[in-house]
Amino acid sequence: MVIILKTLNPINNTQMEESTMKKHVTLVAALQIGFSTLGILGGLIVFFALNFVCSYVADVDVAGAILKFLAISLPLIMLIVSLLGLLGGIGLLNFRKWARLLVLVIAAIGCLNFPLGTLKGVYSIWVLMQDEAVKLFD
Repeated sequence: MVIILKTLNPINNTQMEESTMKKHVTLVAALQIGFSTLGILGGLIVFFALNFVCSYVADVDVAGAILKFLAISLPLIMLIVSLLGLLGGIGLLNFRKWARLLVLVIAAIGCLNFPLGTLKGVYSIWVLMQDEAVKLFD
C-alpha cells in the first residue's frame, strides 16, 4: 500500500519544505496586511480624537501647542509605518525580494509594540530569515 501511494504522489522533502514555507510566508503577509490596516484605522482615529481635544484646549498656549504637535506627529508616524507594512505585505504575497527586506524592518520595529507586535515581529523575522524562505524570493 505504501509503495502505491509513493508512486501516485511523488513529493520529495524539498517540495514539502517549500510548500510549508510558502504557507508561512503567506501567513506573515496576511498578518502584516491585517495589522497594517488596523494601524491605518488607528492613526485616523488618533488624528481626529486629538484634533477634537485640541479644539477645547486651544486657549492654553503651552498645552495647545504640545497637543497640536502630537495631533499631527503621532498619527503621521502611525500612518507611515502602517502604509509601509501594507505595501510590504502585498509584496510578500507576490514573493518580491524588496518586500522581504521591508517586512523584516517593519517586523523589527513592531517588536517594540508589546505584546502582539512582539509576537508578530518575532514570528515574521523567524519565517523570513529561514533558508527556504530566502530561496522563495530569489
